[in-house]
Amino acid sequence: MKTLQDKIALVTGGTTGIGRATAIAFARAGAKVVVSGRREKEGAETMRLVKEAGGDGLFVKADVSVAADVERLVATTVSTYGRLDIAFNNAGVESAVMAPTADQDDDDFDKVMNINVKGVYLSLKYEIPAMLKGGGGAIVNTSSVAGLIGMGGVGPYVASKHAVIGLTKSAALEYSKAGVRVNAVAPAAIETPMLERFTEAVPKDFLTSLHPIGRLGQPEEIADAVVWLSSPQASFVSGQTIAVDGAFTAQ
Repeated sequence: MKTLQDKIALVTGGTTGIGRATAIAFARAGAKVVVSGRREKEGAETMRLVKEAGGDGLFVKADVSVAADVERLVATTVSTYGRLDIAFNNAGVESAVMAPTADQDDDDFDKVMNINVKGVYLSLKYEIPAMLKGGGGAIVNTSSVAGLIGMGGVGPYVASKHAVIGLTKSAALEYSKAGVRVNAVAPAAIETPMLERFTEAVPKDFLTSLHPIGRLGQPEEIADAVVWLSSPQASFVSGQTIAVDGAFTAQ
């Protein structure tokens, strides 16, 4: 179903994993897709897959922790397509250090917070005015099950994903009446390159055992949730965080 026919959608962190899967899903739903990320080669591959899925759009190299990059990204979207209807703020990084809080690395903390929190904040800052000019829109931020519960050893990441939920709720309260809905998705362990890096320290079998559904998730399953939250079918949903987690947080 072309639930997003003729909509203009922006995806940050769209070069791999959940971002790439969602860009493709947006295209299949009828949207034109602007993909951003820091890696041009991977961004070009995402756009190839978007066009293979019958969609159209462009890649814009951008670092979401840099205000000028985000401002340019949104401005390029609007100047190319005339408006911005949908944004999936997905760019994020994991903690490079797995250690108790007192043993965490300060530089790693700053990196995680700059991308995962400041990146979402800056994205909202420039996306919302563009959507207001167009009469409204839908924004989905990527949090995590780590934004809903605590997890030992990855304190900076957990803190960053809790912060994303806070930003989501605040923006929803501020702008829902003006026609901009803001929600978040909270994935559990999803089979992406980020997970592959994480399983160098934590065995995949153990991670799988934490999910009552009996398996890890797929990027396309998160993408489906994002497309729904971005669609008219979710018109009364705002300020919510949807756990797509195989019952991980039901325990």
